[in-house]
Amino acid sequence: MTDGTDLRDIAERAGRELEDAPASDVLRWAADTFGARFCVTSSMEDAVVAHLASRVRPGVDVLFLDTGYHFPETIGTRDAVGAVMDVNVVTLTPERSVAEQDAEHGPALHDRDPDLCCALRKVAPLAAGLDRYDAWATGLRRDESPTRANTPVVGWDERRGKVKIAPIARWTQDDVDRYVAEHGVLTNPLLMDGYASVGCAPCTSRVAAGENNRGGRWAGRAKTECGLHG
Repeated sequence: MTDGTDLRDIAERAGRELEDAPASDVLRWAADTFGARFCVTSSMEDAVVAHLASRVRPGVDVLFLDTGYHFPETIGTRDAVGAVMDVNVVTLTPERSVAEQDAEHGPALHDRDPDLCCALRKVAPLAAGLDRYDAWATGLRRDESPTRANTPVVGWDERRGKVKIAPIARWTQDDVDRYVAEHGVLTNPLLMDGYASVGCAPCTSRVAAGENNRGGRWAGRAKTECGLHG
């Protein structure tokens, strides 16, 4: 296992060298460099990055955060991905169940303090789940929202001390749609029902025409990110 300084150097060098590389090459580099200490995270909005990674590292770990608030369609997508793709789906759960959280903080914390709810049910479980890895890949894209416009293809996750990889950062929604159609990649059924981005059910709504993909997350609030990505 390399130390944090070495990992940071690896991330910064790769960020420069792989900025214009195809997504598959970025993931092949990650698999070759980190081996079993590399994983993919997926919200099960779609399985594009998981599919890409499985082609260069069959059996790759795919981490999924089961917050206890997901749509049934999201859980179904997770189960289908695990059944039909050459990946190892690892489900991460919060320390407390929804009922236990309600008892401690009161019901519907997501309505009263969504940042705390995300911290308890997403950020903390992911931090624990990533402990055994040196690098993780996400499906972040620059075109999704202004807050993601500068997402590096390979960067340094200072908070977690990990190499963070966004192999499809430069892709557009058209690129995603084309890949899904070409390879028959599983996607969440809610994407065909007016949802452009799928998160926890209480905090996700359909988007209006002209809204960006993140417009249906925490609608009516200034909040645009759950805290997993800064």
